[in-house]
Amino acid sequence: MNIRAKGVSQLIPTPLTTFHFKIGAHMFPIKKALILGILNVTTDSFSDGGIFFKKEDAIYRGLQLIKEGADILDIGGESTRPGAEPVSLEEELERVIPVIRALRLKTNIPISIDTSKASVAHAALQAGATIINDVSALRDPEMGEVAASHRAPLILMHAQGTPKTMQNNPTYPNDDVLSAVIAFLCEAREKAIQAGVERNAIILDPGIGFGKTVEHNFALLRGIPHLLTLGSPLLMGHSRKSFLGKTIPERLLPSVAITSLARYHGVLLFRVHDPYAHREAIRIIEEAWHLR
Repeated sequence: MNIRAKGVSQLIPTPLTTFHFKIGAHMFPIKKALILGILNVTTDSFSDGGIFFKKEDAIYRGLQLIKEGADILDIGGESTRPGAEPVSLEEELERVIPVIRALRLKTNIPISIDTSKASVAHAALQAGATIINDVSALRDPEMGEVAASHRAPLILMHAQGTPKTMQNNPTYPNDDVLSAVIAFLCEAREKAIQAGVERNAIILDPGIGFGKTVEHNFALLRGIPHLLTLGSPLLMGHSRKSFLGKTIPERLLPSVAITSLARYHGVLLFRVHDPYAHREAIRIIEEAWHLR
C-alpha cells in the first residue's frame, strides 16, 4: 500500500528544522518547543487585565507561570487588545521595570519585554530582561538599535494599524492576508538586520488577532507551512483570542488545539496564558511525531 497516496501524504508533517538561536554571544539549538508565559501588568488586557496589576500579584503570577511550564516570561505593561488606549512611557516603565527586577532576583528564566517602545525595551534589558517582543515590528526606529546593542533576541510581529484601530474593518489586497503578512515580516526582518540585529536572533510572529478578521486568522493558521519557509523561528500568539470564541464559547480548548496543529507543522514558540495545558499538548505531539 502506498502510504503517500493522494490525501495521506498531507498528514506527514514538514521535517523539523533545528534553529540555532542566539542570545548575546551564545548560540544554542532550539530542538523542542518553547512556551512564553504571558504576564500582563496592565489594567485592561483582554483576558487578565487588572488581575496582576499590583507588583506583588505580578511577581506571584510570574513564578506560578514557571511552575506551570513556561520557558520564558513575557512581561508587558501596555495592553494591545482591540480598542486599547496607548500608555505613556513613564507609566509603562513604572509598571514593568520593578516586576522585571524582582523576578530576576527570584529566577534565572529568560524574560521577554513585550513593548513597542525602544526606551522601555532598553530599560527592561538593563533591569534583567533578555528578549524584546516588539508587537509593532520596529515602528519605533530605535528598536533595532536597542536590540543590536544589547545583543538581544528580537521578536517581530505583524500588526495592521494600532491596537485602538486595528479591528476597524481590517482588509488586505486581494483578501490575501498570508502574502501581506509574509511581505511585512520579511521587510521588518531586513530592517532589523540592517540595524545590526543578527539573523539568528530574530523570531517572526504573524500577529494572530492584530488587524485580522476571523477568516484572516484561520487563513494564517492554514498558511503556517508557508510562514515556516521564511527561515526564522515562528512564534504563535493565539491564546484565548476572541476569534476562537466564534467556534465554541470556551477559548482554552481551541487554543490548545491550535498549539497542537502548529507544533505538528514545526512551530517552535508559543505565547500563552495557560502553560500547563499547552505544554502537555506539545509533549504528546513531539512524542508522537518524534519531534524532539
